[in-house]
Amino acid sequence: MLAQNTDNLAQASNTWLKSYYLVRFAVSAAWVALAFTVAKTMPPLAAIMLVAYPAWDALANVIDARRTGGMSRNKSQLLNFVISVLATLAVAIALTNSMNAVLAVYGVWAVLSGLFQLITAVRRWKTSGAQWAMILSGAQSALAGIFFVKMAGGVEDIGITNVAPYAAFGAFYFLVSAVWLTVSDILRKSPRIAS
Repeated sequence: MLAQNTDNLAQASNTWLKSYYLVRFAVSAAWVALAFTVAKTMPPLAAIMLVAYPAWDALANVIDARRTGGMSRNKSQLLNFVISVLATLAVAIALTNSMNAVLAVYGVWAVLSGLFQLITAVRRWKTSGAQWAMILSGAQSALAGIFFVKMAGGVEDIGITNVAPYAAFGAFYFLVSAVWLTVSDILRKSPRIAS
């Protein structure tokens, strides 16, 4: 009975995570598409999108944490929420300075949020499994953040299209995670073939 309850909890958690990851994929993919098309020639839209991206991350962390036990049980998501809110405010301020300043903010945010995402994925592996893509995503986010900070100190022109590949990789990892959880659930439910 205990094993069945554990399986039911894992299945409910996986159902939520699949939906969550698909929504995160869709939002990130739409953001990337806009960044590479309309926003790259419309600075006001690009500015709104650059502020909205960490704000969306903050909101997504709150929603996910509430569905999986609340912020008090998900400290890494609480910290990710806090750093994303701070990044949202910092990006809005940095936009009044330069795109280099914006990219530097994105860099620091990417490092910290990537590490918190990695911690969340490691913790979730025990209950949901199939978190390797989120672990890779968190690690890659941290590395991309270091690259952003370095690029921000350079002299080349910077725009929203410098941030878009980062969001594209995030979208890819969310999609992979949703697909992987789906496959894992199918394999778990399929009857084992006796050897």
